[in-house]
Parts: sequence; structure tokens; C-alpha cells
Amino acid sequence: MSFTRYPSLKGRTVVITGGASGIGASFVRAFAANEARVAFLDLQEEAGAALTAESGAMFLPCDLTEIDALRDALDKVRAALGPAAVLVNNAANDQRYDFAAITPAEFDRTVAINFRHIFFAAQAVVPQMREHGGGSIINMSSVSWMRGIPLLEAYAAMKAAIVGFTSVLARTVGADRIRVNAIAPGTVFTERQRQLWFTDESAVAKAVAEQCLPDMIMPDDIANLALFLAADDSRMITKQCFSVNAGSAGP
Repeated sequence: MSFTRYPSLKGRTVVITGGASGIGASFVRAFAANEARVAFLDLQEEAGAALTAESGAMFLPCDLTEIDALRDALDKVRAALGPAAVLVNNAANDQRYDFAAITPAEFDRTVAINFRHIFFAAQAVVPQMREHGGGSIINMSSVSWMRGIPLLEAYAAMKAAIVGFTSVLARTVGADRIRVNAIAPGTVFTERQRQLWFTDESAVAKAVAEQCLPDMIMPDDIANLALFLAADDSRMITKQCFSVNAGSAGP
């Protein structure tokens, strides 16, 4: 297969949260391959350093739940690479909890990991995009809130909140030519998903059987959509949530 290259991304500063592994690492590789100036934030220092060596992207170790640290990291990216033209709010953790037993502390942690940093990363980057003359914010949602997956009540609530935030922020910053969209992946077979939830081939086969298309959804499939939403090719697309789910039985 061959995929589209986007000349408009060349030389643009792209910031990716949670970029050291999984879908995030695919984002880093994809934007670097399109000659963007890529920076990514993550806690996984060993994986981050390895990806930097591979891709040439700038890696900043950062605990995204610490908003002051997040803001400081984004300032460092601005100083090193110039104002951000693209922000991919990717970092998340789909930790399962028993609804009857989840504690307020666990709930608050879920909010911090899956939503709060998205809100404040966008807040910090919007002035940079105004300086740049426009930009694209891509927020990662999930089909979990559409499908109603058990044990993901807290996580799914945050992923639904991301869609609401995307819609309102798109209206708020649209006059500045800043576009805001969300991506809701279906079952993406990252290494983490294979280790935790799809440990045998029967589980994989069952998930794929629920799709219209007979192939597994891979991280690069999500990255290809992010490239389009970041590039000039999608200049009139904003306030949308796109699901990459291979036509699964659910949304």
C-alpha cells in the first residue's frame, strides 16, 4: 500500500502528547516522515529516547497530570521549534474499574490522565497558533462512550467530554483559523491492547468479526487520518468527530 504525503506539513511545529508508544508513536513517525518539526511529551523516558533516535523528533519527559509541568514543556517546544501549528492530544489510559468500587481518588486520576491535560494543553497552544496564523488541534476520543463498554464508565465519560470540548472550542477559536477535531478509534491493536485485552488470537478474531472490513485496525490507520486533519487539505473541516472503526457493529 502507499499513502498520501502532505507537503503543507513540512517545517510546521507539531506537538504530540503521549507519543512514546502505541498510537502516539505512530503519530510521531508519521509527522516526522512528512518533514514536520515534531515534539512529543511522555513519561516513558527509555521509549521516548529510542523514538527520538529513530525519528529525529524532540522528546520532553513530562507528567501531563502536572499542569505547570505541561505548560513548561510546551514553552520549551515553542522556544526550540517555533509556535505550534498542530497539537495532537493523544495521551490517555483506559484503566478498567468496577463501577461499584471505584474511589473518588481513582475517578480524579482518570480525569487527570484522560481529559484535564487535553483542556490545558489546548489553552496553552492556542496563543501559539494565533501567532502562527492558524492551526489544527486533534483530540483523541474513543468509541468506548458510544458502545457502552463495561468497566469503562469513568474513562468513557472523559472520552465523551472530549467530543463536547472539541465542539465548543472549535467555535471559540474558529475566527483565528484554528480548527479543532476529534478522532474516535475503534479497536486498535497496539502492543498494550494485545498484552492486556487481546492475549490470544480468538479474541482478536472476535473483534475483527464485528467489523465490516476483515483487517485489524493498526496505529498507522489512525495516524493517517491525523495527518489529513493537520494538513491544509482539510482546511475547511472543523468541529467534527471521526470514527476509524472499520465499520464495527457498534458506532
